[in-house]
Amino acid sequence: MTPPETPGEEEQLAEGTLLSHLVELRTRLIRAAAAILVIFIALVPFAERVFTLIATPLMERLPEGATMIATQVASPFLTPFKMCLFVAVFLAMPVVLYQAWQFVAPGLYRKEKRFAFPLLFASIVLFYTGVSFAYFVVFPLMFSFFAAVSPEGVTMMTDIAAYLDFILTIFFAFGIAFEVPIVTVMLVWSGLVSTQTLKKARPFVFLGAFVAGMLLTPPDAISQTLLAVPVYLLYESGLILARFLVTPGEAAEDPEKAGESAG
Repeated sequence: MTPPETPGEEEQLAEGTLLSHLVELRTRLIRAAAAILVIFIALVPFAERVFTLIATPLMERLPEGATMIATQVASPFLTPFKMCLFVAVFLAMPVVLYQAWQFVAPGLYRKEKRFAFPLLFASIVLFYTGVSFAYFVVFPLMFSFFAAVSPEGVTMMTDIAAYLDFILTIFFAFGIAFEVPIVTVMLVWSGLVSTQTLKKARPFVFLGAFVAGMLLTPPDAISQTLLAVPVYLLYESGLILARFLVTPGEAAEDPEKAGESAG
């Protein structure tokens, strides 16, 4: 049983050799890859159903008589399998992040572990929330808009391989964008900035959210707004969480305040 620490006692972290760290890293990578492989093998028999499910938001909004097409010879065979692989990566993300956590955790102090593990769980939930928001909200509105603005005489018929690339970009964009509260809390907790500094940066964050929407989504106002508005609202929620979760004693001293006190 580990004896309790005295107030002035510094916590000692486990140390290892470079070889031990490399072996541990290999073990974690193998386990993460094995989780993806197992899910992928389980999905392969249902590859056609998986593709149909992911393509439903577009197919339901195609003009009457229009279908998706394949412009490459092997696309009808390869695209559903690629879709299964990326779905397996998305589904295995908790295992992948957990293995990353297990690799990093020995180098963290107990206080850092207590703080980091809830953030890890929250980051997984927010990532899936962003992906779900893209699938259930963004795709229906975006594809309806594209179908409505198609020029007269032009039939909207999307290539299945191009569709796969398109939705993966949108999924990752919204999954990462929904991590904004985690980034905000981490910035405050690390002491790089204070909540007051982040509050002053609101106009720049609002503008940056729309710039990110312009760069990460198709060139239409609907998808850009649907990314920018949630990002800004999540930024505000991150400020609220930082105020309640990070106490002044936990956050490192703000560099600006440190400079003032030194002067």
